[in-house]
Amino acid sequence: MEVLTRDRVPALTGLLTVISLALVFGAVLGAIPTSILPRAPDWVYESIPHLNAAISFVAILTIIQGWRWIRQGQVLKHRAAMLTALGLFAVFLSLYLYRISFVGTTSFMGPETVKLYLYYPFLAIHMLFAIACIPLLYYVVLTALTRPIREIPKSSHKRIGRIAAALWLVSFSMGIGVYLLLYIIY
Repeated sequence: MEVLTRDRVPALTGLLTVISLALVFGAVLGAIPTSILPRAPDWVYESIPHLNAAISFVAILTIIQGWRWIRQGQVLKHRAAMLTALGLFAVFLSLYLYRISFVGTTSFMGPETVKLYLYYPFLAIHMLFAIACIPLLYYVVLTALTRPIREIPKSSHKRIGRIAAALWLVSFSMGIGVYLLLYIIY
């Protein structure tokens, strides 16, 4: 399977990206039927943003540590850190999509001026980076998992991985900023 997948990394990246974005936009636009999902008590939906902020913070630390380990040549620790960060992202996204499917998006309750000139631009950049990350993350993960470690430096994993990790860090950080604006400051 590894050999078959290795030759199809770009195609698989595209397919997984389309599926992921369809799930995200489907949840945000209310196209995912909630009848197929188990209903939770209200306190669960209320706790998800706080839990996701904590997950984002841990993911940031994990990505930074993974970056440090690869700079030190500790490839296996780097791989473990980045796969952990990916797992954290999957949990974050699952919780986010679950909440959005039942509750919808959260309205900004702060002043109109702050909403127009700070919150919306900040949210837009966060969303743009988050969307841009998805195909890059799939590409670097699939590239890394379908090749022996000795072959990875010959691929574009390092070059694309730097961009993906940087966007990922900024997106997670800005996500915490969005959380602070929505649930703590306003």
